[in-house]
Amino acid sequence: MKALLYERFQQAPTVQSVPDPVCPPDGVLIDVAATGLCRSDWHGWMGHDPTIRLPQVPGHEFAGTVSEVGPDVQQWRVGDRVTVPFVCACGVCAPCRAGEQQVCDNQSQPGFTQWGSFAERVAVNHADINLVSLPASIDFVTAASLGCRFSTAYRALIAHGRIQTDQWVAVHGCGGVGLSAVMIGVSRGAHIIAIDTASAALDLAVDLGAAATIDATNEDVPAAVRRISAGGAHVSIDALGSVMTCGNSILSLRKRGRHVQVGLMVADADPAPLPMAQVVANELEIYGSHGMAAHSYPELLADISAGRLDPGRLVADQISLDNAGNQLATMAQRRTAGITIITPNG
Repeated sequence: MKALLYERFQQAPTVQSVPDPVCPPDGVLIDVAATGLCRSDWHGWMGHDPTIRLPQVPGHEFAGTVSEVGPDVQQWRVGDRVTVPFVCACGVCAPCRAGEQQVCDNQSQPGFTQWGSFAERVAVNHADINLVSLPASIDFVTAASLGCRFSTAYRALIAHGRIQTDQWVAVHGCGGVGLSAVMIGVSRGAHIIAIDTASAALDLAVDLGAAATIDATNEDVPAAVRRISAGGAHVSIDALGSVMTCGNSILSLRKRGRHVQVGLMVADADPAPLPMAQVVANELEIYGSHGMAAHSYPELLADISAGRLDPGRLVADQISLDNAGNQLATMAQRRTAGITIITPNG
């Protein structure tokens, strides 16, 4: 099969002919119809993830059709249309038994702990725990755009943020996760304040229904959020992952507010200093959010099927596998408003 492979960190990935993956006894092979190009893939290529062993095929946001089923799989058949959370769980550890597969003790991640979806085919372990059935109404490109961005934003705001109608929600960073959060918050009747340094991202946030925007290059972000929301956000999400955005998010909150950290902290940003005096004095809640388990997808898919959410609006570009290597390697130099989807057979 064809796959995008890198053999050294920070060296240009190339499309190569590689052996097909082997179907696990408890897993499946999936013919990849669409896969998202995510900043997490760039972090992996840069060498920021210690779980990666070279050579590596990146890619962890994908959808496609089951092409082979292992003998121990009970629930899935060849031809099933599926997507997969970016955290693939073991199903037997304590978090999995508690229904918290997104923090599985023995998790695997395509594109990180194993070869990923920038390829014509990908293997998924523990299929009965990790596969998500796609309704016929949801196309593969839309399903791939859920990836780790839309589904992560969904759980971050619904489960951790507990957003309610007419509450103020501050979204720090309007990349894929942030714009997803804007759309999700608007769908629940919240007032969204979108914060970024790129005018195109802020313009798209307005198109998605944001009530206000803040250009972080020339404003005191926490002060601006407090002014716009008349006291501070009820919920604030750091969708980028930096010392500044994390601190701004916490300082943007009103008393008893909730901060949700989704953006990855890497290199010098980890560990990040936090304004703990304000956290204590204002009884703030701080959450991390790490994706969404497969069993939690039906509510999200129902919102999409009913037209309450349209993740396809976030897809800014569709590219071939041949163009994916350059797009991955130059991701830090480009700011694209929206999500890029790779179609390996397109």
